[in-house]
Amino acid sequence: MSIAVMLAALFSCQSKGDFKSLNVEEFSTYIAQPDVQLVDVRTPSEYAEGHLSNATNVDVMNSNFEKDAEKSLSKEKPVAVYCRSGKRSKKAASILAGKGYKVIELDKGFISWQQAGKPIIH
Repeated sequence: MSIAVMLAALFSCQSKGDFKSLNVEEFSTYIAQPDVQLVDVRTPSEYAEGHLSNATNVDVMNSNFEKDAEKSLSKEKPVAVYCRSGKRSKKAASILAGKGYKVIELDKGFISWQQAGKPIIH
């Protein structure tokens, strides 16, 4: 299946406010695409301790989350979000999808990424 077909299938059923959760392997494949905007929604201190390569930090717990996200993200490109365990990324994904972004989130978060032995940046 080509990436274009996969993306079309993935987003064709997505209504406003909806997002899809992917496991580590699916998420890893998804974020390898050059147009995906990768966002770490943890706190700046958590991000500083380690994060995925090319991830931008936009803290979902910050009261300016929506404004910060709108400043740094394009609605023209898909957004992939993650947090520590998956709870905050689901919240962020819901907020962003409600604003019209095409959103994917890493189910079970950064913890599952580390457990799978995937690379991180320190």
